Amino acid sequence: MVTADRRPTLHPDARGIPDPSVFRWYSRAVNYLQLLIPDFSLILCGFLVCRYTALNRTVWEQVDALVYYFLFPVLLFQSIVRTTLDLVSASSLIAAGWSTGLMGVLLAYALPHLPGLRGRIPARDHAASAQVAFRFNSFIGLALADRLTGPQGLLLIAVLIGVCVPLFNVAAVWPMARHGQRGFARELLRNPLIIGTASGLCANLLGLHIPAWMEPAVTRVGAASLALGLMAAGAGMQFKALARGKVLGISVLSIRHFLMPLIAFGLCHLYGLSAVQTTILLAFSALPTASSCYVLAARMGYDGAYVAGLVTLSTLLGMLSLPFALGALRPLTG
Repeated sequence: MVTADRRPTLHPDARGIPDPSVFRWYSRAVNYLQLLIPDFSLILCGFLVCRYTALNRTVWEQVDALVYYFLFPVLLFQSIVRTTLDLVSASSLIAAGWSTGLMGVLLAYALPHLPGLRGRIPARDHAASAQVAFRFNSFIGLALADRLTGPQGLLLIAVLIGVCVPLFNVAAVWPMARHGQRGFARELLRNPLIIGTASGLCANLLGLHIPAWMEPAVTRVGAASLALGLMAAGAGMQFKALARGKVLGISVLSIRHFLMPLIAFGLCHLYGLSAVQTTILLAFSALPTASSCYVLAARMGYDGAYVAGLVTLSTLLGMLSLPFALGALRPLTG
């Protein structure tokens, strides 16, 4: 008896030749996966080291403090100072990036008040986790922009990072400072991440640069902050913490990986962005959340384990949202 072949096809054309776009999509998906695997590997490494070696949670609490108060601020300062901020030529892209981010912030803040979600989202967990919905992993963004569009795209996403990081950091701190009944202005003035970004912007606009002889050391500090920050997120991760906050987790990750790309897609048309700008904004909107979400939440006295779990899930979901934004939405922009 002859049975039908149930293997998936590659949608061949009339001549029986597979559609080349399918191969291109697979190639892009593999590229995105390659960009995300290093981050996920470091998170996994931190998780295993903390649980199966003598480097237990007590050790990683000190690492958290080092990353939060010194390593991450230095990295943010260096990233912004070394960026050429051509605000005039990139004004449409900046406006679209800010608009995308503000929409993500408003959606994240509104979650506890939406129909069907009222009373189902713990206020304290929401204060710590709202940032996951709109913050982004700038290192993956820089690597992806360079691969997608070369030096031009690298410059554009660097401008986006420079102007969006201060806004998003303020938006991340506000609900935690408010819920913790701490003075918002006081928390902003004391927050190392905001100090690093604000001072970096000031130095950039004043034309100041890190001396050449200091660049290698500062670069090494930046690399250490990324690796240790991701490992610390893995060390603090407790998957059982995610089980008690499923509704909140699904909500913030849906904003980050589904709604933000759709918002960016609409804004590409609204602001009339060029082809390269459109590619950069869509990539920017679909990035995994920032690994420093965990560090910020933990150092401000919130449930770092829960936020670390969301960071890990966001890294995995980036393997879906990036192909969605660049493989599905990007061709529709013309």
